[in-house]
Amino acid sequence: MTRTERETAGSGRNAAGTERETPDGGRNAAGAAPESRASAPAGPATLLVIAKEPVPGRVKTRLTPPFTPEEAAALAEAALADTLRAVLRVPARRRVLVLDGRPGRWLPPGFTVVPQEAGGLDERIAAAFAACRGPALLVGMDTPQLTPELLAPATAPDAWPPGRAWLGPAADGGFWALGMAEPRPEAVAGVPMSRADTGAAQRARLRRLGFSVEELPTLRDVDTAADAALVAAGAPPGRFTALHAALSGAPAHEGSAG
Repeated sequence: MTRTERETAGSGRNAAGTERETPDGGRNAAGAAPESRASAPAGPATLLVIAKEPVPGRVKTRLTPPFTPEEAAALAEAALADTLRAVLRVPARRRVLVLDGRPGRWLPPGFTVVPQEAGGLDERIAAAFAACRGPALLVGMDTPQLTPELLAPATAPDAWPPGRAWLGPAADGGFWALGMAEPRPEAVAGVPMSRADTGAAQRARLRRLGFSVEELPTLRDVDTAADAALVAAGAPPGRFTALHAALSGAPAHEGSAG
């Protein structure tokens, strides 16, 4: 993951008011809507979303300028809301938000909330995987163009043979998705994050540990204002595209995945 993913994932402090549990536990964070699986399709893997509470001055700082800190945080919230909505439409055994901060009104029912562990981004991702049993796929909140179709190869019933790993490369050299059939924290811990070669380093680590790595489509992270404009121009209609259009004066559009 890249610099913005590091900002987005947060400082590693536990979410105030949340209950500590593993992603395979049973309790939701205080204040979060209770988990509901009635309308969410079941699948073989745990889906993890690693994110940071969208607070002005703490998220999407590279969008400022031209956006104000409040506008940048609003875009971050919209991107997170769109990501969570997409994940709810993806087959999963369990859906978990690995959060630095407090859950807000942007959190829909259907997710268990767990606090991020302390440490660098590699350590926080490793800890999220360490708490999972069975196949697990992690995404961030910097790709509001995410759709179930983009995740389909890694969420199909036959997507997780023993030794399988999935990597979603980012256009800037990082990665936006990472999955393992058998979660191993050592597959992530120590991988240099927020660099142009992060994706390559992560792929090499997985292969060195014996994983067979399959790749998801390459996506662009929302790191800068230019990235935001490009993503909004190609993303499906959602909160992010609508807000970006309102803030930038660009017309709303039909959009497409990518």
